[in-house]
Amino acid sequence: MANSNGTGNGGNKVVFIGCFIALVTTSFAFISRMYLCDVRFGTDFGIEKGTVGALKGAGVWPFAISIILFSLIIDRIGYRVAMFFSFVCYAIYMGLAALAYNEIQSVPPEQLKDAQARGYKLLYWGSVILGLGNGTVEAFINPVVATMFNKAKTKWLNILHAGWPGGLVLGGIITIYMSDYATKGDWRMVIGIIALPAVVYVLLLTFARFPISEREQAGVSYRQMLAEFGAFGALIGFGLISMQLAEVIVPEVSPAAADIRSAEAALKDVAVTDPGRAAAEAKVADANSQLTQHKWIFTGALTAICVAIFAIYTMSLGRAIMAFLIIIMMPLAVTEIGTDGWITGLMEAPMKTAGYDAGWVLVYTSAIMMVLRFFAGPIVHSLSPIGLLIVSSILAIAGLFALSKCGDAGLVGIFAAATLYGLGKTFFWPTMLGITAEQSPKGGALTLNAISGIGMIAVGVLGFPFIGAIQEQTASAELRSSNPTAAQTVLVEKKVFGQPYQAIDPEKSAGITDEAGKGAIAAANKSSQFDALAKMALFPTFMLVCYLILFFYFKSKGGYRAKDITHH
Repeated sequence: MANSNGTGNGGNKVVFIGCFIALVTTSFAFISRMYLCDVRFGTDFGIEKGTVGALKGAGVWPFAISIILFSLIIDRIGYRVAMFFSFVCYAIYMGLAALAYNEIQSVPPEQLKDAQARGYKLLYWGSVILGLGNGTVEAFINPVVATMFNKAKTKWLNILHAGWPGGLVLGGIITIYMSDYATKGDWRMVIGIIALPAVVYVLLLTFARFPISEREQAGVSYRQMLAEFGAFGALIGFGLISMQLAEVIVPEVSPAAADIRSAEAALKDVAVTDPGRAAAEAKVADANSQLTQHKWIFTGALTAICVAIFAIYTMSLGRAIMAFLIIIMMPLAVTEIGTDGWITGLMEAPMKTAGYDAGWVLVYTSAIMMVLRFFAGPIVHSLSPIGLLIVSSILAIAGLFALSKCGDAGLVGIFAAATLYGLGKTFFWPTMLGITAEQSPKGGALTLNAISGIGMIAVGVLGFPFIGAIQEQTASAELRSSNPTAAQTVLVEKKVFGQPYQAIDPEKSAGITDEAGKGAIAAANKSSQFDALAKMALFPTFMLVCYLILFFYFKSKGGYRAKDITHH
């Protein structure tokens, strides 16, 4: 193990550097793939925006599955096996992506559609495998670092997680400067940048000596580890995983999916002004409603089975503080990752007006995160982990409000707002991991990694749909106010998590011919995206309330202290 003061020894430093570079690899994979999804994959594989979104999600949701499942067995199989598994996942992804590229090269026009379908399938499943690899990286690096630096977990987990924004900075710069390959040339070159850090970390860690987990050293049993997470943790974790699996599996097996395709095909033949269109739309809605019911049945059944097994084996609901941290982690992940996935597109127009690539905003905020996380030790010492999260929440609220005013801002205004937002989000994720490791050390790899996995999958299952609904609701309200006539024509009812709301229908919008209506729709869509950022401040506001509760809770117990299980 590391020295108790967290300085470590030579072997630990090699392991730490290897873990750091492994996390950099996940950033390279994330930013290169997201960039190609935006600028190339839709055109090359003939897929619309909705399918591009599904392709993006395919690289994200498997993360949560692998990080949670590996956490259940990683103490049994060892960190080295998990490390090799992640490397193999990266190699398979790059191989499948290369095959997908080959599928669509020099194909006769009459065969292109089939070739694109084959290529997309290769790319989709390659993305799923990539997501599994990314989750496996986090599954082994977090408990390794928490064990090596067991007396300074929050500090060293922050330093470790400087690898994520560091990778976004380096990978983002490389990707931006390879834009010719990405947009017009052989995009396999962009995919290939993943190999650079991947080869380095596998070489560093192949013969490294990994530590025995803190939980095992303290003699905490496997059942006790699971009991820390408990039935409540299983309900949230496996419930979210079941919801995501329902989105992937149910449409493949439910007869309602075929009904939707048939109804949508029939709808395309009905003009927007046709009196029979309402009936055609009703058939699509009915089929979608049936598919939704099948998804909920699948989700409920799978979740119930997993929770029952967990509850019977552990006979525990889980620790109360662990449940509280799980609740906080979901809006935290949406605040950080959800906004990151949204901000580049939002800033595209103002940045283009200023003459720069929108990707520089993400690179800039990531650079702030990287630098500050390296200096997390003194900041944590001065404020305490809870105090740091309180300050971060306040800055994130202010940053989101500032970003919401950037629609017509100049370059200085954009980067000033981005600075505030970057300062706010910097310490959220790793400090939450540090608190989890310090307050639930008996939970070992499971609690530490599961909370990360829950955050990640909450973004995909809950965050992105909710963010999209916020934007659509805001746009529809703006249009009703500015042009009620156009609103009456183009607004349709949609649902998010069973709750109805109104949204602007793109197909009906295309049928608007008068310039006033077109202008009102465009203005509503533009302003809604920025106005919705201000509404996103509700997430860090909720977190702020929760952190204040934790602050006073620990104050009542004499102040924040990490739990020690060395002499368990």
